[in-house]
Amino acid sequence: MPRAIRFYETGGPQVLRFEESDPGRPGSGQVRVRHTAIGLNYIDTYHRSGLYPLPLPSGLGLEAAGVVEELGEGVVQWKVGDRIAYATGPVGAYSQAANLPANRIVAVPDSVSDELAAAMLLKGMTAWYLLLRTHVVRPGETILFHAAAGGVGLLACQWAKHLGATVIGTTGSDAKAELARAHGCDHVIVYTREDFARRVRQLTGGAGVPVVYDSVGRDTFDGSLDCLAPLGLMVSFGNASGPPPPVDLGMLALRGSLFVTRPTLMTYTTRDEDLGEAARALFEVVAAGAVKVEIHQRYALADAARAHEDLEARKTSGASVLIP
Repeated sequence: MPRAIRFYETGGPQVLRFEESDPGRPGSGQVRVRHTAIGLNYIDTYHRSGLYPLPLPSGLGLEAAGVVEELGEGVVQWKVGDRIAYATGPVGAYSQAANLPANRIVAVPDSVSDELAAAMLLKGMTAWYLLLRTHVVRPGETILFHAAAGGVGLLACQWAKHLGATVIGTTGSDAKAELARAHGCDHVIVYTREDFARRVRQLTGGAGVPVVYDSVGRDTFDGSLDCLAPLGLMVSFGNASGPPPPVDLGMLALRGSLFVTRPTLMTYTTRDEDLGEAARALFEVVAAGAVKVEIHQRYALADAARAHEDLEARKTSGASVLIP
């Protein structure tokens, strides 16, 4: 019988269990997929910890690649044996098999391996909406991207460079700074020892940047506001260091009539056509060589707890995958 990671209470990585879990036959409008590689993402730790609550008991994971094994009633756009990937749920990707809505999966090109698809789809489509929807990055702009050596950061910084931007990245160590420089960053600030807001002002001649992309949260939020030019946009899309503090709307006015948003991939890909466009755009920049995806960590699915420990301790860089 297939196995899956499940949890019955929220908490640390120790709450994860690897147990038998058969999804059964696909229902109407669904396909049954045998997973071959599973993406590891920071949002998975939010679900496990309860920061983003799920009904319990629950599976875990939003992203995987695999092969269609069986079609449910009414499914005509797929056939058994098709290689597919998905990154917007339903929750339960940490499994050897799953039943999925046929309209929420995408075809994997022959040029992309299953591991690569699982490693890049959620992070890459996140980069897509951040750079091309939330704030449209234009040639000649200077942007700030926190956690530039993280899974999303490495993809987004390359993509932003491809779009013609000057990219300032932050990292937590010198080793990660070198990685960020090799993946699109023109300037890298090690924020654990530098005042990144002051450095951004220096790099921009005091003007600030039109947009800050911040997945770190509490440790960088206030400083990020100080990096923005008047009418600038603060894009808070993650909480790796903890939730950011409450926003004082009056301070947004005093700092230059700033904007703040908390976007999610799920919102930006609610429509099937947007999901398809996001995947196509990602596969195109990867095929063109403009964005390179590197898998730096591989874990057995049974070792998901250790993968979470490494992720939360910031021991990982680039993309990670779980192997069923």
